[in-house]
Amino acid sequence: MILIADSGSTKTSWALLGNDNKREFCESPGYNPYYMDASVLHKILAEDMPQHFKSASISSIYYYGSGCSTKKNCAKVTDALKEVFSAASIEVSHDLLAAARALLGRNEGIACILGTGANSCAYDGEKITHNVASLGYMFGDEGSGAYIGKRFLEAYLKEKLSNESSKAFRDTYNFTLEDILSRVYGVENPSAFMASFTRFMGDHKDYDDIRELLLSSFVDFFRESVSKYKRYQAVPVGFVGSVAFHFSDLLKEAAKSFGISIGRIEQAPMEGLIRYHMDK
Repeated sequence: MILIADSGSTKTSWALLGNDNKREFCESPGYNPYYMDASVLHKILAEDMPQHFKSASISSIYYYGSGCSTKKNCAKVTDALKEVFSAASIEVSHDLLAAARALLGRNEGIACILGTGANSCAYDGEKITHNVASLGYMFGDEGSGAYIGKRFLEAYLKEKLSNESSKAFRDTYNFTLEDILSRVYGVENPSAFMASFTRFMGDHKDYDDIRELLLSSFVDFFRESVSKYKRYQAVPVGFVGSVAFHFSDLLKEAAKSFGISIGRIEQAPMEGLIRYHMDK
């Protein structure tokens, strides 16, 4: 049996694959080795994973996680998993490799993540060969939910939006300037707060100024990230993430202006990872 994990900082999705193609799924709290001690993962495995997931005859575990980009962090996750799954072979990889395998399988291409944050890589069918640094919402992350939300809030606070868009925002949230600034500068996870406004923008993307802001944010992503890869116009470019999934029409429109061929667009990588690991 095979166990696959797609782990973010807030949620981990697990898939248990049997020899008879039976699939079982569960979720647990997320884990990021950059910010959390190994004891947190020990506790998650002990308390939040169904018992039969742990008692199954699991031969291989493929764990893809946020923060699993260094040998030290991968070793931290591997050691925690070994305590529960002592007989299994364990592979721990970054969530960017999860996106590449899910979207491209064993084919060459460019894999992108557009959710709260953004990332991308060139993939040769086996490994990541190039990664243009995304730099986070402070310095980059173009096209991400945080980037889009930040631009929207700036436009609203500086009175750049149309009267129609501003009124719709006030009617929906009733935020004061102080409310917004305190959430951006005074809380632990401002990127999630800023990204939360993409839902409002999705509901009002027929407004010209909101549509233009969304479209230009995706143009920024293609210009600052995808166009930096060799052969970016010759290979498929795939996307995983809620922002890419829900704004796929505008994403494709932005891609067209760069001569980019869009491949798969998935909300989450798990189904693609199942395809990849069952196809070995």
